Amino acid sequence: MSKNHASELQGTASLTVEGDLAAQMVEDLDNYVTRAIEIAAEKRETLWNRDYSSHAAYTESVEPNRQRFRKQIGCYDERLPIEALSYLGTTKSPAHIAKGENNTLSRVRWQVFDEIEGEGLLLEPNDNVPVVAQVIALPDADWTPEMIAGVTDELPPEAQFARHLASAGCRVVIPMLINREDTYSGNPKIGAFTNQPHREFIYRMAYQLGRHIIGYEVQKVLSLVDWMSSFDEPIGVMGYGEGGLIAFNSAAVDERIQATVVSGYFQSREDVWREPIYRNVWGLIHEFGDAEIASLIAPRLLIVEASRGPEVAGPPAARDGRRGAAPGQLVSPPLESANAEFNRARAVYQELGCTDNIHLISPEDGLPGSTETLTAFLTSLGVENAHIDKDLPLTSDTTEAFDYDARQQRQFMQLVNLTQRFLREAATRRQEFFWNKTDTSSLAKWEETCVDAKTYFWDEVIGRCPAPDVPANPRIRLIYDEPKWKGYEVVLDVWKDVFAYGILLLPNDLKPGEQRPVVVCQHGLEGRPQDTADPKIQSVYHSYAAQLADRGFITYAPQNPYIGQDAFRVIQRKANPIKWSLFSLIIRQHERTLDWLAELPFVDENRLGFYGLSYGGKTAMRVPAVLERYACSICSADFNEWIVKNATFDSRYSYMFTGEYEMPEFDLGNTFNYAEMAGLIAPRPFMVERGHDDGVAPDEWVAHEFARVRRLYVRLGIADKTEIEFFDGGHQINSDKTFQFLHRHLNWPLP
Repeated sequence: MSKNHASELQGTASLTVEGDLAAQMVEDLDNYVTRAIEIAAEKRETLWNRDYSSHAAYTESVEPNRQRFRKQIGCYDERLPIEALSYLGTTKSPAHIAKGENNTLSRVRWQVFDEIEGEGLLLEPNDNVPVVAQVIALPDADWTPEMIAGVTDELPPEAQFARHLASAGCRVVIPMLINREDTYSGNPKIGAFTNQPHREFIYRMAYQLGRHIIGYEVQKVLSLVDWMSSFDEPIGVMGYGEGGLIAFNSAAVDERIQATVVSGYFQSREDVWREPIYRNVWGLIHEFGDAEIASLIAPRLLIVEASRGPEVAGPPAARDGRRGAAPGQLVSPPLESANAEFNRARAVYQELGCTDNIHLISPEDGLPGSTETLTAFLTSLGVENAHIDKDLPLTSDTTEAFDYDARQQRQFMQLVNLTQRFLREAATRRQEFFWNKTDTSSLAKWEETCVDAKTYFWDEVIGRCPAPDVPANPRIRLIYDEPKWKGYEVVLDVWKDVFAYGILLLPNDLKPGEQRPVVVCQHGLEGRPQDTADPKIQSVYHSYAAQLADRGFITYAPQNPYIGQDAFRVIQRKANPIKWSLFSLIIRQHERTLDWLAELPFVDENRLGFYGLSYGGKTAMRVPAVLERYACSICSADFNEWIVKNATFDSRYSYMFTGEYEMPEFDLGNTFNYAEMAGLIAPRPFMVERGHDDGVAPDEWVAHEFARVRRLYVRLGIADKTEIEFFDGGHQINSDKTFQFLHRHLNWPLP
């Protein structure tokens, strides 16, 4: 420790840890989130209030959980009414394509939303065969409806479960699912392509807008349930792999489904972060494991078929012009995992006195649709003397080749177009959610009416993780000795075995008893505090923490965890299912840092400013919106029409075409764009720094979004507290108007 600051920094120990502190911090945060996942199941029950006194009372008692689940999977938009399915045929490809002894197979479609049709196959019993039940049969995403209908021979006959159910007298509809190829994952009109699986491509844009590829496909199933409800026969769903997920979730949200088979999917979900990102559901294991989802189906029939699930090694291979997919694998659900989760689900059925309505079946051949499974399924649907004859064939009525790729592209683009419509409507949703509920008639009214929005932002958008629960135990080490200031590495404990790390720059001319403002200088993606603090490092940061220290400010440069490529993105993947994000952790690290800074005798705790570049600018929008001790905030090289940047299909500026797969934040589009986040910062001073040549976004996006901020500050009578600087440059700190802004609003004299 320097003699200059020895008395002021009393109470700190010497920092002796060597090595890469940033990498160690990220590793510790990863371990912290992993531990939180391990105990998530223990905490879930506090979110349920089950009433086992009767089946009706139970169903009513879990309805709030059901509604939250619908929200989480993005399944809440009103569907169009449906009276009939439409046969899908052309002069080249007739609608009726095959016939069996008991049924006829046809291509069909049905309307779901204005832009969306479901598409697939209908197996309808012939006129001389009574319909015994109605089934929606869902193949895995990489299987076509034709495979499980027996039209093609790509699957063993034993696995063609839709054909077998139809042969037993069921009316069967087989929806097509979006597959895992990457053929259409891009926009040729702007020359942007990726290797994201189709499901990931839809997931990314939908997630930002409070929807999900899962919810979209559940809606297609529920539209069929709407149609089938006009008939008298009972309704069941059965799915395998990704189809098992959709069938399972459909039954959880719609009580009209009387029986469910989920095959090759059911297991513990604690490792969902290892799976493809299109299975990422915000807050899933915070409230729902597969057992809890099964409890939304109870007391209705549920059959878990522990067949071999789909095995997917990862996304399509990266290649020239196609990159950016998130890592993620599918492995067959381990039998012990399926058994353990099944036993948790069975305990609910046992409390309800209906254990005859839940079954675990393990097919000897590992294939979906075992005779035992199908027989139990049909029996539960009221089919007497249910009999499965797997030898009844289908005879094709046509030799014309069907264009499977065109159908996949058609279904894929419909979901793209629907999501882009939701993007266009998002501003209206934010108006209803935020602006219509706030009051600009006075500063007091504004702050009062923003309280609920701030709480929602932290709890439901960012995710609120536990507060620091150990003493800070500050450790410091002198690393810079400059003519005007000295710099110290600082480590502060946040939770057990988790620390925050940064660099504190202290001017040499601090006088005894003097208190000065602090500027927290936040680096961007893959950055380090040294980038902002070390005068010898030449970079886009222009050592702005050091420049500000030269001007007499105390500065602090935190290490944020967005470093290490996939190392930090894995933390985001782990955090989302427990209803956290990377910023849940970042906020708590900043909270601990502010606590410590405020205790230093030479710091004025009422003059703590924030100034971040790029990902640090992303931080400047979110952390000060939550932590009100930041007296002002500057967003540099990041501020723009953030929702469009994340979800648009029509611009190369979009994160849709890049490798930053952690960027989408669930339902942010309908709640908080950057203008709304700035509204949470108001009435504190807020500034944007923008280079004309910054590739983050075009000037027009930035200017449009900032105009909304300025309008708010004008209406609040504090127009002098917000400004934007456009400068001739790129993605960098410019430090002209921003430094003046800090001097003015942190009340520190210009040099």
